[in-house]
Amino acid sequence: MAASVGPVDSAPAGGLPAPRPGPVPWVAMYHSVGDCSDDPYRITVTPERLGRQLAWLRRRGLRGVSVAELLAARARGAGRDLVGLTFDDGYADFVTAALPLLRRWECTATLFVLPGRLGGDNAWDPLGPRKPLLDADGVRRAAAEGVEIGSHGLTHVDLAEADDLTLKAEVVESRARLAELTGAPVDGFCYPYGTVDARAVTAVREAGYAYACAIDPGPLTGPHALPRVHVGQHDTAWRLYLKHRLHRLRRRPVEGL
Repeated sequence: MAASVGPVDSAPAGGLPAPRPGPVPWVAMYHSVGDCSDDPYRITVTPERLGRQLAWLRRRGLRGVSVAELLAARARGAGRDLVGLTFDDGYADFVTAALPLLRRWECTATLFVLPGRLGGDNAWDPLGPRKPLLDADGVRRAAAEGVEIGSHGLTHVDLAEADDLTLKAEVVESRARLAELTGAPVDGFCYPYGTVDARAVTAVREAGYAYACAIDPGPLTGPHALPRVHVGQHDTAWRLYLKHRLHRLRRRPVEGL
């Protein structure tokens, strides 16, 4: 269960208003959308499954949006009908497979990309197939479709194990490169592997990000360490209902959210 934010975190920096205290928002974590027959890390959902999951949200009166939109709504005291949708790593199939489904179901999302690996592949995964990543044009296309572009670091390294120079480059340089690429501010960060410690949180906050996403940051939970719920190929309507319900029951209100 998430605890209160410690001294490493405070009100968000950047362009978003400071959210009012409240329950931690529900943010879904996706990665790749495509063939999941060889998927040792459970990072892939088929387009058919993603479509059914988005349809489930809409049937329940919910709408998937970017994390920036979700937090801005929460800061206004609104957004009870919104959930965050995030896609990590910037796989090329986001544009070809995920984006049409988001449009169909009138949803948006945050796409966390690696500006140091544009046009490359998921070389950090020792198992499973090589999955191509978006190139610069692909990232710009996603942004033009209303997708929020956030940083996943430069090259997908574990920030908790990075030295000071690497940590700064992964956090600061990636933000600058993406802002130059898209011509828009970059408010969001996502910790590679979901790994987060107080040092990484401090570096991300000081780099000017308004928020950051993790997976289960425990006592570090706050605007710069938002917990997320993994959503995968086996998440049927019933499993999604349980995940959404349990999140609301288990997560305590956290100051700054």
